[in-house]
Amino acid sequence: MSDNVREASGVMRIRDTPERWEVVDRQELCAGHVFRVRRDLVRMPKGDGTEVVARDVVEHPGSVGVLALDDEDRVLLVRQYRHPIGYRLWEVPAGLRDVDGEPLWETAAREFAEEAGHRAERWHTLVDTFTSPGMGDERQRVFLARGISEIPEGELDFERVHEEADMPVAWVPLDEAVAKVLGGDLRNPTAVVGILAAYAARAGGFRDLRPADALDA
Repeated sequence: MSDNVREASGVMRIRDTPERWEVVDRQELCAGHVFRVRRDLVRMPKGDGTEVVARDVVEHPGSVGVLALDDEDRVLLVRQYRHPIGYRLWEVPAGLRDVDGEPLWETAAREFAEEAGHRAERWHTLVDTFTSPGMGDERQRVFLARGISEIPEGELDFERVHEEADMPVAWVPLDEAVAKVLGGDLRNPTAVVGILAAYAARAGGFRDLRPADALDA
């Protein structure tokens, strides 16, 4: 076992660490509206040697999500149509990292306003994920937003279209949202991760939350 997976005490270090195996060739397979797909030929271990194998990778710009928790411990959910699976899912507000140089919490605040028509006074980093590391490179940061207020209609300067044209908003008690996750009623991954992380954070009095501008490792 490599030395870099053990602490000085000899106990295994449980922490994700960056590593990149040799890519001997790369080709683009297709480019879509949001993502691209490429094929990497990667040198990988085999027995006492190595072999080169193909791995297809979905390149994604990354995303943010907002777990909004009000003063009554209710979670804000929006309902959105998702064409690939043929479902309308209850989700937390979320969006792409599509503005170069924009701080992630500001991206989250913008998406929160656009999708839910709300703003927040306090932002913390709640949880970071790689949404599907076996096939894509998407990084997602979910923020905890508190001090919630609705944005007056006259201050909203955008038009919701396509999947976002009809997105009802619901406030669900956090305990009830957890039960719905565990019962299989909520399956959007950003909502699932955010709800369970918020539940765990609340149990600890929100003491261990990282700041909104925490390093995106």
